[in-house]
Amino acid sequence: MTEHAHGGVPIDAVLVLVAVVAVAGYLGGVRSSRARGRPWPRHRAVLWVVGIAAACASVAGPLAHAAHDDFVAHMATHLLAGMLAPLLLVLAAPVTLALRTLDVVPARRLSRLLGSFPARLVAHPVTAAVLSAGGLWVIYSTPLFSWMQASPLVHLTVHAHLLAAGFLFTAAFVGVDPRPHRMPRAWLAAILVLSTASHSILAKHLYGHPPTGVPDAAARAGAEFMYYGGGAVEAAIMVLFCARWYRAAGRRMAAAPA
Repeated sequence: MTEHAHGGVPIDAVLVLVAVVAVAGYLGGVRSSRARGRPWPRHRAVLWVVGIAAACASVAGPLAHAAHDDFVAHMATHLLAGMLAPLLLVLAAPVTLALRTLDVVPARRLSRLLGSFPARLVAHPVTAAVLSAGGLWVIYSTPLFSWMQASPLVHLTVHAHLLAAGFLFTAAFVGVDPRPHRMPRAWLAAILVLSTASHSILAKHLYGHPPTGVPDAAARAGAEFMYYGGGAVEAAIMVLFCARWYRAAGRRMAAAPA
């Protein structure tokens, strides 16, 4: 991506600056929390930094540049933006950190925003699954794939969608932050399985039906990367989901009267 933002500033530099601000803001919240006598787990800070780095690498740097000509690199950037980075960022619990460190008025405003109807709608597990899994089908089943290859703005918009949708989806199943919906875990498990199946079916579809302009061999290699790489992240989400379900069941059994 050699195009420039306003004022002749390379887009890569702007994206890296955004990433630095996101890291600095989070670490500032960690310091503020500790200053108030409420230590914040170090591993969550590490998860945030690595998650932001993964998201940034999907749109800036060598891998992002290679993605315009290499379908495997393209799939790698989508895996980073839509699956790996969201998982790391969700486990970093940014909303909990913000509510802990913000002053009373901003914290209340944030709480009202998170409890608003639009926020509750997009955060619903079904909506999040449709935005995440359905968005991938739209990319590869419509001219959107060609558009994002030709336009830096469309490319960035698609990656922003992947990151946001991936975050909402992951938060719905293994989120640490407060969630507006308390759906039964059995229903959540069903939605998670269906979403995983949709991802796998799409990978197999791309294996036999390459997007426009992608050679057959490159499409097969990219589809395999999508299938196995995405499956690895989805497996991690399932393990976390089942582990929390198991712990919750154990707590209920321990609290039940003899």
